[in-house]
Amino acid sequence: MSINNLSTIVNKISKQSEEISSLQLSSMFGEKVKFFGQSGIQVKSLNFNNAILHLENNETVQNHIGGIHSAATALLGESATGFLVGMHVPDDRIPLLKSMNIKYVHRADGNLKATASLTETQISDIKNSDRGEASVKVVITDSSDNNPVDAEFIWAWKTKKK
Repeated sequence: MSINNLSTIVNKISKQSEEISSLQLSSMFGEKVKFFGQSGIQVKSLNFNNAILHLENNETVQNHIGGIHSAATALLGESATGFLVGMHVPDDRIPLLKSMNIKYVHRADGNLKATASLTETQISDIKNSDRGEASVKVVITDSSDNNPVDAEFIWAWKTKKK
């Protein structure tokens, strides 16, 4: 079931092995969103209900104490929620990040994984309303399976200007 051009492309890529689809999705998004591409975030899984992205703690994204920088952590959450919302926004509309609420609870240990999901009601609203907004929670865990960040991203959508 394809909803828009993005979901058609993602569905086609996702039919390949997990390793190949991860590389192709990550590369595709990296070409469109330069900051995403520079950060080294990897799309591990993306479908109509969930997005799972991974960010390795490497020198490119580290802060002054060797952890993943807060801005890179925010980018990880924004990307997971944004790609997921983007799978549902019809082509005649555009998704826009309206706000993000991020609370850094404690220092992250190692790499980070972001898992975002949408409810059926949110999916229906995105597909069927010309404009609106959705609060999308994302769970960000570190290498120790702790949750160092509480994050919520408010995504809006509206009809594209002609």
